Amino acid sequence: MLSVTGKTIIFDSFPDPSDTWEIIETIGKGTYGKVFKVLNKKNGQKAAVKILDPVHDIDEEIEAEYNILKGLSDHPNVVKFYGMYFKKDKKNGDQLWLVLELCSGGSVTDLVKGLLKRGESMKEVLIAYILREALLGLQHLHNNKTIHRDVKGNNILLTTDGGVKLVDFGVSAQLTSTRLHRNTSVGTPFWMAPEVIACEQQLDTNYDARCDAWSLGITAIELGDGDPPLADVHPMRALFKIPRTKKRGKHIGLNKNTGNAFSSEVLCYTQN
Repeated sequence: MLSVTGKTIIFDSFPDPSDTWEIIETIGKGTYGKVFKVLNKKNGQKAAVKILDPVHDIDEEIEAEYNILKGLSDHPNVVKFYGMYFKKDKKNGDQLWLVLELCSGGSVTDLVKGLLKRGESMKEVLIAYILREALLGLQHLHNNKTIHRDVKGNNILLTTDGGVKLVDFGVSAQLTSTRLHRNTSVGTPFWMAPEVIACEQQLDTNYDARCDAWSLGITAIELGDGDPPLADVHPMRALFKIPRTKKRGKHIGLNKNTGNAFSSEVLCYTQN
């Protein structure tokens, strides 16, 4: 029998989840699989599991998420990782289980949409808190030479005690001492930085971890308005317009002395 493998990981070497985890209910659908609430049969702990199909899903993305979660999830603002499991199922197909911290508060996109339905908007103090916590998570990733590359409201989750967690590392990239920049265009169009979009059009263009700061700035607008800029146009049209539009926006950063988030108005644009 042949092993189920990715480029560097033998997927069917992971333990079977059936002895430890029991599915309770469906939570939703992530970028690369369905998400369920699960119960630990041994200690009663609840968690979330993202179930992936290693045959039909893109192995590179699965491995990227596994490696980043395994190495970098020990941070208050990154979703905790409880392990990867492999479930053999001849009838429905083999499955990979990524078991993660349960963030019952949902995404910050869900939160702002819910407020808007009630005719309310998110308070600036809450936006500042979410941005500060997300920045601390990004700072942790960047200090460990990792770019998230898909920062947006749907990938920032809340716990019931007010925790703010970065999730969904399927398109994240790890940098090395010999490769400090990336040149592949990935992410969600409305949140993508101009230099990331440019990689699709110009072979000699690259980018670094600062692209996450742009995406978080767009997320700040999303939290205030309910949608990112250009949300009313087709995503392909947005990819065309973002690198060519000069706009005033907010520069988001962390004060190194206090740890507080700050913003300053800057002119954000790239050359045509």
